[in-house]
Amino acid sequence: MLSPDFVHEQLKQDCHILGFRDNLIVLLHRNALIPWFIVVPFTTQQSFLFLTQKEQNAILSLCGDIARFLEHKLACPRHNFASIGNIVAQLHIHLIGRREQDECWPLPVWGHLKRFQEYEPEQVTEIFRGLHDSADLLSF
Repeated sequence: MLSPDFVHEQLKQDCHILGFRDNLIVLLHRNALIPWFIVVPFTTQQSFLFLTQKEQNAILSLCGDIARFLEHKLACPRHNFASIGNIVAQLHIHLIGRREQDECWPLPVWGHLKRFQEYEPEQVTEIFRGLHDSADLLSF
């Protein structure tokens, strides 16, 4: 059964659990300086490339909806999209909103984001509501 408990402990520590759609859990990285979402599919598979076409399509559809939210609601015209998993083996996909004036532009966020700023609780709620409206995200 899909549950926030499925999410790897490191991801729970680094992120807010926003909600889910289909068999996908959506997280928001705690550093508010960069809008950074993480999608965790409910699977034991560790590689996106070995998922079924249906599973891949569901992830890409949700990530497309999040990218449109990043662009239209959070003013991020660029989107970094990656599945790395070097530290956390659980399959998870990063979708990061980028803009020229962000904290580490044009460098990647990994290793270059030197400051940290926590989201206010109402900001997390506002982002969830925005994704609920634009991407059919549901709460647990």
